[in-house]
Amino acid sequence: MKKPTRKKASAKRTPPPRPAKHAGAKHPRSRQDKASVTLDADGKLTFNHAMVYVKDVERGLRFYRDLLGFKLIEDFRYENKPVYARLRAPGGNGTIALHQAGPEASVLSDGVRLYFEVRELDDFCRNLQQKGFHITQLPRMMPWGWRHAYLNDPDGHEISLYWAGENRMKKTVMKAAQKAARA
Repeated sequence: MKKPTRKKASAKRTPPPRPAKHAGAKHPRSRQDKASVTLDADGKLTFNHAMVYVKDVERGLRFYRDLLGFKLIEDFRYENKPVYARLRAPGGNGTIALHQAGPEASVLSDGVRLYFEVRELDDFCRNLQQKGFHITQLPRMMPWGWRHAYLNDPDGHEISLYWAGENRMKKTVMKAAQKAARA
């Protein structure tokens, strides 16, 4: 069976339909607009958000919005009580959604940990402590070259606050950590 061939770059392509608000002359899109699109320009899958099931959305909002600084994008209320909220990280375009769990549902999430990167990790953790929040592991350098602190949200979901900086996307950091562990 013959494989389909790609069209040459010089071949005219029909662009996908665009919403009316984008019709007319092209305007540069902001970083926020680009990040809110689920599929990238090549139609590849991108990460959208993490759904966190909670026993009390209002309590979750007090933690993620009021303590960690997330910005509320939208919420949904039932009988004047929040049952869903979507929030954006204070830096970047990462989002999470808080979803009300059913009365008998477990919100335990063994095997899942949320990671939030912050350059001034030590200052951020000191600020949380001054507000009375317990950090299960204060910031420390890990063997893989990232500085980590660990805590739990009000429903017990594990969270890592960390700073990796330029090491974040480097594979060589893990190799160095493995080499150090063998020594």
